[in-house]
Amino acid sequence: MSEVRISAEPRTEFGKGGARRTRRAGKIPAVLYGHGEAPKHIALPALEFAAAIRRGGINQLFSLEGADGTKTLALPKALQRDPIKDTIDHVDLLIVKQGEKVTVEVPVHVTGTAASGTLVSIEHTTLTLSAEATHLPDSVEVSIEGAEAGTHITAGQITLPKGAELGIDADALIVNVTASPTAADLEGEAPAEAAEAPAEA
Repeated sequence: MSEVRISAEPRTEFGKGGARRTRRAGKIPAVLYGHGEAPKHIALPALEFAAAIRRGGINQLFSLEGADGTKTLALPKALQRDPIKDTIDHVDLLIVKQGEKVTVEVPVHVTGTAASGTLVSIEHTTLTLSAEATHLPDSVEVSIEGAEAGTHITAGQITLPKGAELGIDADALIVNVTASPTAADLEGEAPAEAAEAPAEA
């Protein structure tokens, strides 16, 4: 995943009032921390940041460019959203370095179609991976093409991107393929339900 360059301005106003004024100016209040440095309060352009997150997801790598020409690589670690406006209200960013490995949650994309008469359950929609901060995968793919009932796909069976390591138990169930209930199965439940109903006077 390529990095997105974005401007980062220092913030001098804090608290709820300061955050509201920052947002009214079209910017997102943010805190930058990591690598033993004191947390820095910054402001990011709201539209540019939100567009980058929509394209690259929560693991989008940013190159924060200060007015003094400094550049800092960072990953979003937490986003606070306005549930009504669906806007980003605040961001926590973690400083990363070239070659450094970080642990992230990567979306699981299921591809293909399982065998007829089956039901596919996705037990985990993300996979925890450790990968180089500047080469984070957008997602991992799991193929269920032709999978029969009884197929279990675990984390350890997924082909990981080059350089990535699994961050969860290899036996963790990711996708489960079972036989879908038949009409006969559903009809067999009806008498039991009827038996539980109170008799009419």
